[in-house]
Amino acid sequence: MGNRRDFLKTVGTATAGAFVLGRVVNFAQGGRREVSIGGRRVKVVDMHAHAEAQEVEDVVRGTSLERTVNAGRIMGPGRIARMDALGIDVQVLSVNGYWWYEADRDLASRIVRAEDEGLARWCDANPDRFVALSSVSLQHPDLAAEQLDYAVNTLGLRGASIGGHVNGEVPSSPRFDPFWAKAEELGVPIFIHPGGADNIIVDGGLDLRGDLGNIIGNPLETTLFLSQMIFDGTLDRFPGLKVCGSHAGGYLPSYFGRTEVACQVRGRADCLNQKQPSEYLKTQILADSMVFSEEGLRHLVAEMGVSQVVYGTDIRSPNMTAPDWPDTLDLILDAPSLNDAEKEAIVGGNLVALLRIES
Repeated sequence: MGNRRDFLKTVGTATAGAFVLGRVVNFAQGGRREVSIGGRRVKVVDMHAHAEAQEVEDVVRGTSLERTVNAGRIMGPGRIARMDALGIDVQVLSVNGYWWYEADRDLASRIVRAEDEGLARWCDANPDRFVALSSVSLQHPDLAAEQLDYAVNTLGLRGASIGGHVNGEVPSSPRFDPFWAKAEELGVPIFIHPGGADNIIVDGGLDLRGDLGNIIGNPLETTLFLSQMIFDGTLDRFPGLKVCGSHAGGYLPSYFGRTEVACQVRGRADCLNQKQPSEYLKTQILADSMVFSEEGLRHLVAEMGVSQVVYGTDIRSPNMTAPDWPDTLDLILDAPSLNDAEKEAIVGGNLVALLRIES
């Protein structure tokens, strides 16, 4: 795959456009969609985009964790073509599935180094289209802090992606504070991606029609993670910390009323948070836009505020056979509940600022 700047030389300039509900969608030669709002070209940034570094295969070969890296998420030229068709200017790459959380310190170090450096090389080769998040070995919190520091300060990564639990434990206790302290010090966000709520649901409890481990388990795991980050006082210990919950923050914004009053009405709540839960939801917690309906988006923004919602796709690689989730870019652009400035913030502006992406 050549450098993105070389590619741009071949596609030329926009030659056609369509006016849709107050926005302009231009299509450059070669089919790249370009989005404008209020007559101004806007940058579209996708927070929820998975990838794998193939170099990890060599690291785990012959170990107890030997496995094949998810071949469907290996980066290749089809990735940029898919982004062009959807109108995505920049993707924030992160690994999905934190199987190395069971690795010892040495093996975990080598796995994360291979993942981070592999994604960094891809970003360096395509600097105007990709940024990436570190994986980190959160089962070793001090090591995770070191890995994050290396990823940000040496590799140029923009934060970290973590699971909703570490071998069954939500990482909200003081044991994990070295990692959270480093994230706050560096001023980088942490993206939370669940793995089916196997820390919550009894074994086989969601093995039912509808792929419920994903449909129910994933948002449930994220909901528990974010709730414990609030009630265990983690967000108070690190007031500069920003965490982004995938899949629209799980169920937390959807049924927030009970969370908001829990510490007042439940005598056994034992809350450690120093502020009302809604204050964290509107300042330190973010969520991606994967709600798939106009009312879902309106409600998400109403509960969290425009500044806390970011565009995300969970896009699958062209190498994967499963269909994509419904894309929410047009849902945002067409939303009657949002003005132009709010639409621009959600599709890219919030992430441009948070991740220090060139505007």
